[in-house]
Amino acid sequence: MNKLIGKVAVVTGASKGIGAAIAKALAAEGASVVVNYATSKAGAETVVAAITAANGKAIAVGGDVSKAADAQSIIDAAIETYGRLDILVNNSGVYEFAPLEEITEEHFHRQFNINVLGLLLTTQAAIKHLGEGASIINISSVVSRITPVASAVYSGTKGAVDAITGVLARELGPKKIRVNAVNPGVIVTEGTHSAGIIGSAFDAAVLSQTPLGRLGQPDDIAAIAVFLASDDARWLTGEQLLASGGMR
Repeated sequence: MNKLIGKVAVVTGASKGIGAAIAKALAAEGASVVVNYATSKAGAETVVAAITAANGKAIAVGGDVSKAADAQSIIDAAIETYGRLDILVNNSGVYEFAPLEEITEEHFHRQFNINVLGLLLTTQAAIKHLGEGASIINISSVVSRITPVASAVYSGTKGAVDAITGVLARELGPKKIRVNAVNPGVIVTEGTHSAGIIGSAFDAAVLSQTPLGRLGQPDDIAAIAVFLASDDARWLTGEQLLASGGMR
């Protein structure tokens, strides 16, 4: 369990769910991890405690990625604490579903500011410190392919993430920095439970179209993130890895 020994990672939105699982998995492979949170300091500290209890290294750092100063401070914390940065996981994201007639400016800007602008601002801050062999991993979604009803804004943000991933792979390739996206299907997390997705008709429809016959778990995505962060993925950039149990 040493694929990432000596590496330093920042995982945004890592106080719970997919982000927390990724932070723990990177640390288990030897990376020192900055566990970012926007509002749940207690959640982030719980993730850090789990990592340190397993003899890993991690710190919790607050910050709203949609604000340039906060994005910069998250990256600064990694450099000040660990002296370098090798892996950036842009996981921070929000989702809210609404049919076309109910879309508002607030609904639009909240999702695009965090899901898209936040990714750009954090990557912009990180790029000053990322060198050859570094890996940027953007957490997108299968919704950019399956485009569910009432998800125009959310699916739009993830379509943007997919496009940005391709652009940055080309832009940063000459610096030998890899940029890839992971596009999860429905994952069982605190968020999907509280949003009423788990156990809903949508959940049942997704399950019926999933060849592997189950919903995803955070660890399913974390394992892919570890792969993309490691030298095992050294020949992958600009890719979108669909992690949906075969649903597409």
